[in-house]
Amino acid sequence: MTHFIGRRAIARGSLVAIARGTIGAALALPFIRTAAAQTTLEWVAGSVGGGWYTMAAGLSSLIREENPDIQLRVVPGGGLANSTRINNGQSQIGWGIDTFAASAVKGEEPYTAKHERLRCLGTGYSPTEHLLLRHTGAGPADLRGILTQRGVKIGAPQRSSTDEMTLQRILRFLGSSPDRIRAEGGRYLNGSYADIGAAYNDGQVDYLYVALAKPAALMTEIAQGRRGGRLTAFADDVRKHMIDQYSYAEGTLEKSDYPALLDGAIPVTMMDSVILVNESVPAEIAQKITATLIKNQGARLAQIHPSMGGWTPAKAVNYRGVAFHPGAAAAFRAAGVNPPAA
Repeated sequence: MTHFIGRRAIARGSLVAIARGTIGAALALPFIRTAAAQTTLEWVAGSVGGGWYTMAAGLSSLIREENPDIQLRVVPGGGLANSTRINNGQSQIGWGIDTFAASAVKGEEPYTAKHERLRCLGTGYSPTEHLLLRHTGAGPADLRGILTQRGVKIGAPQRSSTDEMTLQRILRFLGSSPDRIRAEGGRYLNGSYADIGAAYNDGQVDYLYVALAKPAALMTEIAQGRRGGRLTAFADDVRKHMIDQYSYAEGTLEKSDYPALLDGAIPVTMMDSVILVNESVPAEIAQKITATLIKNQGARLAQIHPSMGGWTPAKAVNYRGVAFHPGAAAAFRAAGVNPPAA
């Protein structure tokens, strides 16, 4: 009898243990499902400390806050390389430049192959002005005169950056090149924004060419420095060439944008930021990310970076360079705007 009772007690204990295990497993299941459903994406931005990196970090945090199932890890990158990195799946999402992303899709210069897996979440996130800064005590004051003068000393970002590639395109249109500048006794200095800014302040170069969304910290620092300078208007024929040949945009800098560097409004060449994604990103994820951006347009995006303050869904869909991701297209349609047909 004692043995029988013991067996019943053992059996009863086993059932309790099984029941507890079943309940525990059931309680654990939601956590397992959440973990399994969580999506982690790598967002390739710009250089650490730059505008793109700051914007990507801020947007990633915002997206995570509203979508706990989406985790975004920001890594440094660059405007030209990002398209290829995303197309190849090394990063799943990231910043691109509208004109260069369009070239990547077509496999045109500076790319050698069609980037067929690129999709986008629209444009208009950070309009970026091209800036040619001149020292007021140096040579000509007009863009053509500056870039074609013998012995010009100019600083530009690293080779093959979107800024520097644009400068090369302008030089080619004007019949010049970095090699010609150097051959004629000039200086064509490449480096980080900090490096070329220091070179300008130290008098190693008399001109800077950069593409930065306003307000650009580099320009603000120079305006407050001992050397100062003036920003240069982009010539009509140069702006037209950049639009017709490479699909750049054009805009205007107002004196209020950089009061110490401008005497009045000037026309400039522009480009804009586009969010690129690999086509493999699930439609639900792309839709959630895009819907979060739409929901937070205006003041919230401006808090992350002032250049995003004017972004709207209507501006975002005004882009033909890269096909829209289906998930993004669905989010924009839900907001009452229609992206171009694929």
